[in-house]
Amino acid sequence: MESGAGKHWTEEEVKALLSVWSEKNIRKQLHGTLRNKGIFIYIAKRLQELGVCRDWKQCRAKYKNLKYEYRTVKYAHNSGDVTKTMKFFHDLDAILRYEPVTQLAAEENGRCSATETQLNTSPTTDSTQGEIPVSLEDDEDAPGDPLLFISHARPVQLEILEDEGDLANSTPAALEATQIKKETIDIDDDSISTTSEDRSCTPVAKQMVGTDNHIPLEEAQNHFKVITVNDTGAGKHWSDNEVRALINIWSDEKIQQMLEGATRNKEIFEEIARRLMKRGIDRDWKQCRTKYKNLKYEYRALQKENEHLGNPRRKMRFYDEVDCILRRQPLGTSGWGCESSSLLSVSVGDATANTGSLSTKRKTWNDEVSPVPLKKNASENTILHFQKLLTERVHTVTEGKKLLFERLCKQEEMQDLNRTQVYTDPSAIQQVPAPAPAAAMAPAASDLKLGKKVNEGKTKEVYELPDIPGCVLMQSKDQITAGNAARKDRMEGKAAISNTTTSCVFQLLQEAGIKTAFVRKQSDTAFIAAHCEMIPIEWVCRRIATGSFLKRNPGVKEGYKFYPPKIEMFFKDDANNDPQWSEEQIIEAKFCFAGLTIGQTEVDIMSRSTQAIFEILEKAWQPQNCTLVDLKIEFGVNVLTKEIVLADVIDNDSWRLWPAGDRSQQKDKQSYRDLKEVTPEALQMVKRNFEWVSERVELLLKTKSQGRVVVLMGSSSDLSHCEKIKKACATFGIPCELRVTSAHKGPDETLRIKAEYEGDGIPTVFVAVAGRSNGLGPVMSGNTAYPVVNCPPLSADWGTQDVWSSLRLPSGLSCPTTLSPEGAAQFAAQIFGLNNHLVWAKLRSNMLNTWISLKQADKKLRECSL
Repeated sequence: MESGAGKHWTEEEVKALLSVWSEKNIRKQLHGTLRNKGIFIYIAKRLQELGVCRDWKQCRAKYKNLKYEYRTVKYAHNSGDVTKTMKFFHDLDAILRYEPVTQLAAEENGRCSATETQLNTSPTTDSTQGEIPVSLEDDEDAPGDPLLFISHARPVQLEILEDEGDLANSTPAALEATQIKKETIDIDDDSISTTSEDRSCTPVAKQMVGTDNHIPLEEAQNHFKVITVNDTGAGKHWSDNEVRALINIWSDEKIQQMLEGATRNKEIFEEIARRLMKRGIDRDWKQCRTKYKNLKYEYRALQKENEHLGNPRRKMRFYDEVDCILRRQPLGTSGWGCESSSLLSVSVGDATANTGSLSTKRKTWNDEVSPVPLKKNASENTILHFQKLLTERVHTVTEGKKLLFERLCKQEEMQDLNRTQVYTDPSAIQQVPAPAPAAAMAPAASDLKLGKKVNEGKTKEVYELPDIPGCVLMQSKDQITAGNAARKDRMEGKAAISNTTTSCVFQLLQEAGIKTAFVRKQSDTAFIAAHCEMIPIEWVCRRIATGSFLKRNPGVKEGYKFYPPKIEMFFKDDANNDPQWSEEQIIEAKFCFAGLTIGQTEVDIMSRSTQAIFEILEKAWQPQNCTLVDLKIEFGVNVLTKEIVLADVIDNDSWRLWPAGDRSQQKDKQSYRDLKEVTPEALQMVKRNFEWVSERVELLLKTKSQGRVVVLMGSSSDLSHCEKIKKACATFGIPCELRVTSAHKGPDETLRIKAEYEGDGIPTVFVAVAGRSNGLGPVMSGNTAYPVVNCPPLSADWGTQDVWSSLRLPSGLSCPTTLSPEGAAQFAAQIFGLNNHLVWAKLRSNMLNTWISLKQADKKLRECSL
């Protein structure tokens, strides 16, 4: 039977999936794991037994879609909208509320009942006295199937060291011999790593009373445990004390020297982890290395932002300490005393027993698993009493961490419920509340002081920033609209998707040289922009005739291409459905924003800019095999500079994108406009389209094309001339190398240098810089297939004679000549721009900015004449 990839799930298949999903052990593991490939492999195997052939990826995708649809309908019901519904809603409601599913047919739920019976079987009681074996939550035995991510139980000794004082009803000898068995987890490559985060405390297993002092090896190997987040320690945040201890160790001069001089540094971080363990902090070397890299990255990113914005107010936690280390300055001692290695302090009545540091002895996987004997005179009551006190103290020590973890999870849940799932112990952390509606969501910019709300649109809000004069915060909403909000729906995660798309597009345009209002991305759902007074005109640039253009121009067939792109203007007036305007109407409106009157010059600048922006983005999407059909943008007047800049946003609502030029594969908001009915399934499809775009828009900032310019100078006296070429190449983002060689005095060396650059396969443009008699250009042109351009440094005395050596060449040679160093760099950029959209964008932007400067100069001259 085929795997069924891409095929619709039938009603019977969904019922079978729900039947397996409803089993108690399945629900428990889905609730308690982050990486769950193994679970869905087992579910797929179970479905095959029921006659449904689906692989694990299809099962996981359907599982996620069903949960998303359920939550969408549930959210609507909680908001008072009882009209929304879905198939299997009651079945899912029973599963997700941990209630028995009664709607499933008996034959479909037979396996579920069998498994439930097996799970509810009472555990055996032939275990030994004074022993704490590995056990399941809720005292359930694990079924003997391949579902669980488990390994054979492996003991870990946890020795509790006591002071001279005794605990109540116990002896020091008894407590010194107390050892607690704890299993480890053997996780496959798709499961959550136990080394990814820390363990805030050592879990204590439940006690089972027996008669002997140890578990036989054969029996111990049959004990299994369901993996939970608490087992792996995943998602636990680094506390301030832990970070301080890490930085304190990092500040050690020997550690710094080793980190700077090593590329393979596993051993270094193992040493750091050992030092942290001595201070009572249980972190492995991978966690230490990850935190070390994150601190360095955050520090360097913050430095770049502050240098770019001139805003030293922005800070990060431990900035000063990291700054001292990276600048090789002595670290202040204030507040940096070594944390006490004492982890737990247990009080019983008036007596206090300091347990000291926990000595944890871990055995390697290849070590033999041996039983852990306990003192026979350690009573059951003493162990239970101590276990209770230990658990309470651990809870107190980690309370701060858990609260911080809860807040972080809530923030993630608010931003994107579908993206982030919170799995935790309900007894330790409260359940995360349902996300608030978009209108009630606070801006995701907690580190900024927000002023009054400047404006609010259908999909975004604009706030003043008192601490950054002349700037505003653009906060996106999880809302999608069509037909001037005639259709409006909430789409979870759209704010983050739109913000990512806008930030990448504006960054691309800004790096190319287009003047925009964009400053920087502030958070997942907001970015900072220059404060502008918006011009109420939507500028539309079309390459292909489609959509409303066909309605307004009957007789034109869809797919008609415009050369050059067609520019249209629409006045923003929702009451009149944004009527189309002409240039004359815009001029006669005599708009004035931030002191700038919109006249013919301003209209021409916006029109030319619209075409250039469209062409840059069109060229950028071509390497992705995606056709930019049309584009809608808006301009504003910067309140500080009084100049027209590209403003508002450019996201998936702003264009039409057709992969491979095929309209049926459209990935833009048109897929939402074309919906006959908005259902949870349809909205999920639209969201996938938006995510597809946001993932690929980040690739617009990169290019696979390589290229370089190699400048060959006949003498070092021409260095200043060559430096100008190198500087001009840098403006186009093209690497440039300078070499000295003479085709007259050392032709063999010249040809050797040529072969050196031809041999590595990187596309290269050679620029020959030679005064007097130019032999470099012709010799290079006659011996390489790479392009060669002459750029002689002519002198005032002999320039008219020397230039002929570059102009009159023998037949078979072709190396153009330009006298301007900037012109030579531009010539190379035009060659590389054929296959590099980033270089091409800079060239196109230079053309636009040159045209704008001439237009503005002409306006000033006319104003002076008048």
